Amino acid sequence: MNNPMPNSQMVNPTTNSQIREYYPFIGPFDPCPPIRVKTYVVPPNQFVTFQPMNLPQFSPAEALRLGTLWPAFYSNYTSKRRGEVMKEGGHEE
Repeated sequence: MNNPMPNSQMVNPTTNSQIREYYPFIGPFDPCPPIRVKTYVVPPNQFVTFQPMNLPQFSPAEALRLGTLWPAFYSNYTSKRRGEVMKEGGHEE
């Protein structure tokens, strides 16, 4: 079978990194400067096929602050606009 994407544009699906990157097509007549590498986040729940019993849990206050009850499903958020990272304590760095 012929692959329509060159190897330089393929994403390795075996990595469990939540942040993935891809290389979009850059046309010769694009009016704007190209963005050569774009990134996206894959949520951690995509790596778990079923929810096992007795997963560790955050305290209720932490769960409300972080947006999930289970640490296995937590994904910190990096703002591309300001470069801030939300850590497990709910504080910006």
